[in-house]
Amino acid sequence: MSLRKTPLYAVTSAAVLSLALTACGGSNGSGASGGTWNKNATVNIGSLYEPQNLDNTAGGGQGVTEALNGNVYEGLFRLTDDGDVEKLLAQDYKVSDDGLTYTFTLRDGVKFHSGGELTSDDVKYSLEKVLADDSQSARKSNLEVVKEIATPDPRTVRVTLSQKSISFVYNLSYVWIIDSAAKDLKTGEDGTGPYTLDKWTRGSALSLKRFAGYWGDAAANQQVVFHYYKDATALNNALLTNAVDVVTSEQSPDALEQFKRDGDYTVNDGDSTTKLLLAFNDKAKPFTDVRVRQAVSAAIDDKKLLESVWGGYGKLIGSMVPPTDPWYEDLTDVNAHDVAKAKKLLAEAGYAKGFSFTLDTPNYDPHPTAATFIKSELAKVGITVEINTITPDEWYTKVYKNHDFTATLQEHVNDRDLVWYGNPDFYWGYDDKQVTEWVKQAEAASTTDEQTELLKKVNRKTAEDAASDWLYLYPQLVVAHKNLSGYPVNGLNSQFFAYDIKKKG
Repeated sequence: MSLRKTPLYAVTSAAVLSLALTACGGSNGSGASGGTWNKNATVNIGSLYEPQNLDNTAGGGQGVTEALNGNVYEGLFRLTDDGDVEKLLAQDYKVSDDGLTYTFTLRDGVKFHSGGELTSDDVKYSLEKVLADDSQSARKSNLEVVKEIATPDPRTVRVTLSQKSISFVYNLSYVWIIDSAAKDLKTGEDGTGPYTLDKWTRGSALSLKRFAGYWGDAAANQQVVFHYYKDATALNNALLTNAVDVVTSEQSPDALEQFKRDGDYTVNDGDSTTKLLLAFNDKAKPFTDVRVRQAVSAAIDDKKLLESVWGGYGKLIGSMVPPTDPWYEDLTDVNAHDVAKAKKLLAEAGYAKGFSFTLDTPNYDPHPTAATFIKSELAKVGITVEINTITPDEWYTKVYKNHDFTATLQEHVNDRDLVWYGNPDFYWGYDDKQVTEWVKQAEAASTTDEQTELLKKVNRKTAEDAASDWLYLYPQLVVAHKNLSGYPVNGLNSQFFAYDIKKKG
């Protein structure tokens, strides 16, 4: 689960691996075609997601992934904008017959921004940093299958697992390889990527400049600057006044028409993996009763909510699985909007006169809007909702860490994160032994087909149990000036590769 505006605490499952030997590549934004482009250009990027710090194992949040992943830091593997996994700092690798030992050969000639050469010791350090007791890494839980890390020579890393993990290589694409001698990573960096950190002015902007010693193809621009705004209106104004060239994720659908009418802009509607959840605490009454969860899900008109927030953009999904995941099935009919059914289920559960509960709601859009809508919808079936608005930090402590809540709203950013329903200790407390076993079997699967079939079962069972109410899938709207090309258009786990962006003039 990765959460917008909060630290990235998520884990995903495996991808079908498409492994290719590449350097910078994979961005496919529309925009400038033909003509000349400026190799020394500065690309100004508008975003709502400033990092909390620059260390993705210390709660840096969505913003640090957006700005630094792939741009400043690289992994042994890379998740492309299309969702494929490619070899990056790993030149090659082999897997033992029992699936427990992975031997990686590192690419030669890779230098860190501080000048040191990449060695196996740096990879070992980076993995151990993710697995450390104080780590808040998105991959920590999945990578706990790592039993031993050996470095027989400077270019070889041998990792032994405690059990088979079909997701292991996929999860490694989220592990940044960091110079083992690096310090002050919350405010500085020492990666191998096509850019180095230039300057971070908190509350304003973060700039990156082309790294002359990069091992691969040089970035297509000299510098990128991420400019941070407090709200969607300010972000749109920045684009209209040429203060920024591209917006990573448009959050104001009402503003799109002006960009569509203006010939100077391109509006890209890409694929998103961000789900807005009404997450129940399945271990807290009354949500221990599956009928209550089903009733609440049926009482809320998700289509009307999506229309009111996004005005025709986005999708209804009916489960944790977006259409881009291999195990997707359309389950929107499982707990479809039906007020009469909701009332009937409540009566069967002993709540014919309804009940009341507190909804812990993050204080940034669209959560307050969604909470107010949900309160109105549930009042129609006799349920009283008290909205408790909290900050992201409060949410992390109260909800995620202490499980001190009855229900909450939250955005889950990552793809392939259905597997969290197989963990009874996760913050929402869903506990079904069959689901847990299916998730375990899927991770130990020998083929992706076997994995897919097992996770389809998990998807359907969690939907039928209304383990959460998956309100809608966000749209991924990237708006850019027509003089720009090469930017990513999909919203996979918040990353925004800037190195292929070309700017005319």
